[in-house]
Amino acid sequence: MSIELLINVTPSESRVALIENGVLQEIQLERIGNLGIVGNIYLGKISRVLPGMQAAFVDIGLDKAAFLHASDIVNSASIVEGVDEQPIKKVQDIRELVRQGQYIMVQVVKDPLGTKGARLTTDITIPSRYLVFMPDATHVGVSQRIETEEERARLKSIVGEYGDEDGSFIVRTAAEGASEAELRHDAEFLKKLWKKIVTKRKKTSKESILHEDLTLAFRTLRDYVGEDMERIRVDSKLTYEELKSFTAEFVPILSEALEYYPGERPIFDLFDVENEIQKALHRKVTLKSGGYLIIDQTEAMTTVDVNTGAFVGHRNLEETIFNTNVEATSAIARQLRLRNLGGIIIIDFIDMVSEEHKRRVLHSLESALGKDRVKSNINGLSALGLVEMTRKRTRESLEHILCDVCPACSGRGSQKTVETVCYEILREIVRVNRAYAADKFMVYAAPAVSEALLNDEYHNLAELELFIGKQVSIQTESLYSQEQFDVVMM
Repeated sequence: MSIELLINVTPSESRVALIENGVLQEIQLERIGNLGIVGNIYLGKISRVLPGMQAAFVDIGLDKAAFLHASDIVNSASIVEGVDEQPIKKVQDIRELVRQGQYIMVQVVKDPLGTKGARLTTDITIPSRYLVFMPDATHVGVSQRIETEEERARLKSIVGEYGDEDGSFIVRTAAEGASEAELRHDAEFLKKLWKKIVTKRKKTSKESILHEDLTLAFRTLRDYVGEDMERIRVDSKLTYEELKSFTAEFVPILSEALEYYPGERPIFDLFDVENEIQKALHRKVTLKSGGYLIIDQTEAMTTVDVNTGAFVGHRNLEETIFNTNVEATSAIARQLRLRNLGGIIIIDFIDMVSEEHKRRVLHSLESALGKDRVKSNINGLSALGLVEMTRKRTRESLEHILCDVCPACSGRGSQKTVETVCYEILREIVRVNRAYAADKFMVYAAPAVSEALLNDEYHNLAELELFIGKQVSIQTESLYSQEQFDVVMM
């Protein structure tokens, strides 16, 4: 599989596109003034303890107070994935763990999402290319993606020697085949970084940031170590030089793949990335067969509806449904990555009768999601024939980053019909007439509504004038939205 990274840098924004076999699979972006804070370490102050929720709010110097649950104080399993030998500890009462006004070192595991503040943990983890440092830990973990027992034993033996009273390490997937010298270099780097954080903590007496994770471009290179990266193109000369120094010191395996792109054609136009981003904001996703997906993102969950559309098949209905569902699995997996959708996801495949077909569709979905670096969990088909799954969410989705609530419909996704607004206006005139003394009324409304009141609804307007015994005039306001109107007494 051919993997390529495109890094687009402007003064206000950095964007990274992951291309697999010529097709956009992931897009990440960071804006100046709105940088992601996942991985950052803060000295925070407990502002409120909530025994009923077994949680506390922590002031870390941001606009919104961050959220710290009791389980995130005593258990690191929630922030370390794919690692064996996780410590299991009983969750204590939050009042036994923290108190209001206490200062505490915390790390962000989830960016602020919507109205929710950042999610925190006290189980600090600091990643590098091969290892993850865990302060105060005593065990050595090895990524489950390293399947060879001999290699797991070798890595565990080497890294086990680097642990001390300061903490221990987790071996990342990228460490498979790494030399002892490379692992030692990583361990020493992480220990120095941790001591620097501890020193800063001792000198700090108020809420502040102690350690900031790498910016998007550097973080992407660090996280993609171990992948079969064919090429990394950067369209900023300054960023290219910085990444060149970074890879030479920390990720030498990617040095040869790094290229500066000086072309006049925008770098994202090479693989039609801009167009794909626009498509990822639409509800409807068309399939090659003629079928389509409808993707709706809500506060509680994301729903995906699969439809046959124009696909009529070649044999029979059951075969047509099965083929559409199988094709949809790869499209769904790609859309989840591309849109960065997380949390609860409900997939409504077209109803299948054959148990074999159901099994094969689930297997196809699992295989398609296997390429995703973000952890997901499929719970199988429910009694209603729905696939229930979860996908880890740490950052805002693409839609939430790029879009805002529609001013016309206030996020409903629909607006009132012209007829509905006309009847609202007629009722409002009656209400105002009963409440106040007026000689006549002037209605200001959107063009489509004004036209309807003067034409299709004119007879209703005339009857209203007879009913209240007063004249009603209509004035068109071109800047009004369809639902907007004003009834003015004259």
